[in-house]
Amino acid sequence: MKQKIYSIIKEDGEKNKLNRWFNLLIISLIILSVLEIILESYPSLNIKYKNKFYLFESIAVSIFTIEYLLRVWTADLLYPQLNSFNARIKFIFSPLGIIDLLAIIPFFLPFIFKFDLRFIRILRITRLLMIFKLNRHTKVLHLLGSIFKEKWSELSITIFVTFILILISSTLMYYVEHDIQPDKFPNIISTCWWSIATLTTIGYGDVIPITGWGKLLSGIIALLGIGLVALPTGILSAAFIEKMEEEKERKKGKKHLHKNKKYTYCPHCGELLK
Repeated sequence: MKQKIYSIIKEDGEKNKLNRWFNLLIISLIILSVLEIILESYPSLNIKYKNKFYLFESIAVSIFTIEYLLRVWTADLLYPQLNSFNARIKFIFSPLGIIDLLAIIPFFLPFIFKFDLRFIRILRITRLLMIFKLNRHTKVLHLLGSIFKEKWSELSITIFVTFILILISSTLMYYVEHDIQPDKFPNIISTCWWSIATLTTIGYGDVIPITGWGKLLSGIIALLGIGLVALPTGILSAAFIEKMEEEKERKKGKKHLHKNKKYTYCPHCGELLK
């Protein structure tokens, strides 16, 4: 029974019809749950359909809870190299396991503890974490995650340079504009808001320099921001195209393998085997 249940809820179940239907059910519930959170923000809809919203939330959370418990129960099949206890502990503290738990636990906490209503509303925000459950059922988030993981060293350099530039520009602008506009540039930390808005070329206009040196510095920072924002964008774009090409080659290799029934191409990466 455990093996059959695991074949239904496992992440890689391309040849299992029940697995595909299960994934479709979970994905649909996640999308509908996020849509429910959005609709609840409309006071008129919340008052009119409050009971229906709560009923749907109860059903969705119940299904997510059963799914979570089944994944804990079958964790020893997910990690066959570990014993049952260690496998379940590893799943519970895995990123997806933590997301699964945080997505359902706020629903049950008010039944156990008495909270202030404002705190309960804050807890309900964590239901949005269930959108990350899609990473288990779709390849899109997994693809983005693998790209960030592979390019983290390059991205970390751009993040560090951005932090240094924000700190330097905020410090310079504080000393240039503080005496003229003490309410707009009260300290270096508050000035960071101006620096971020300028570097990203957003320019909200709520905090602007009025001195000549301040305007000159603002123009330089804005020009640097154009190039700085383009760096991580170029890195991620190139990595995404590279991943798409790898996926295309892998599918090509699989198609060639099934057609010729020979191990000419690797079924995983699509490379020509020696």
